[in-house]
Amino acid sequence: MINSKMLVQLAKKWQHMAALGRRRLTMTTTIKDGNLYCTSAIANKGHCIVYTADGKRFEVPLAYLSTNVFVELLRMSEDEFGFTSEDRITVPCDAEVMEYVMCLLRRKPSEEVERAVLNSVVMPCNCMSTMTMVSKGLNQSLSIF
Repeated sequence: MINSKMLVQLAKKWQHMAALGRRRLTMTTTIKDGNLYCTSAIANKGHCIVYTADGKRFEVPLAYLSTNVFVELLRMSEDEFGFTSEDRITVPCDAEVMEYVMCLLRRKPSEEVERAVLNSVVMPCNCMSTMTMVSKGLNQSLSIF
C-alpha cells in the first residue's frame, strides 16, 4: 500500500517529467526533404516567424528584415493581407521562393544581386496579384452588363 508521502512524491515526479516533455516539444524543428521548417511555438532569440502564402512557417533572422528583398516582401504583405492577418506575418510567395530567398540571404549577396532577385522573384508575384485583381474586376463588370 502507498502512503500519502509516497503519493505526493510520485505526483511531483510525474509533473516534473510532464514539464520536461512540454519543453522538449516546443523546441523541435523538422527537416523535410532537406529543407528546414520551423515548428517551434516561439521564435528563438534574434528571429521572427514568417508564414508563406501556402502556410509554411519560416524562422527568419532579424538581420534579414532590413534587406531590400524582405522590405519589399513585407510591403507586399501589408498591401495584400493587411496588418490583421490572424496576428501573423504572411508573405505573398510560396515556400520554394522563400527558401530561395533565405538561401540567397545566407550568402550575403551584393545590392546588384538583391535587385536581380527583386526583379525575378518579387515583381512577378506583384504582377500576378495585380492580374488577379484586374480579372476579378472584369468578371464583376461583365456580370453587371
